Amino acid sequence: MSTRFKPKYNIKKGDTVVVITGEDKDVKKPRKVLEVILDKAKVLVEGVNIITKHTKPSAQNTKGGIIKKEAPIAISNVMLWDAKTSEATKAKRTRENGKLVRISKKSGEVIK
Repeated sequence: MSTRFKPKYNIKKGDTVVVITGEDKDVKKPRKVLEVILDKAKVLVEGVNIITKHTKPSAQNTKGGIIKKEAPIAISNVMLWDAKTSEATKAKRTRENGKLVRISKKSGEVIK
């Protein structure tokens, strides 16, 4: 991605989202965002894109073995979850009392 401008996304760490495309697509099951990777335009979502990682024994992990963990998915594959309407929604940014807030386009409520 370009280093001149920092990309702006409406999804933040801790948000509730739904996966709209891909192997783990489920438009009715909201999940939590664990991490947003801005420079790669990816998000780490709880319970989505599970991979198996083979690890060697080390000082921290003396046994080693196979570990299952989440891998990042493209930020375009998720949408914010609107709890009031119980469906996916887009968000718009507006200023309220000098602060930038995200507002759900479907219900009109502020996204926390």
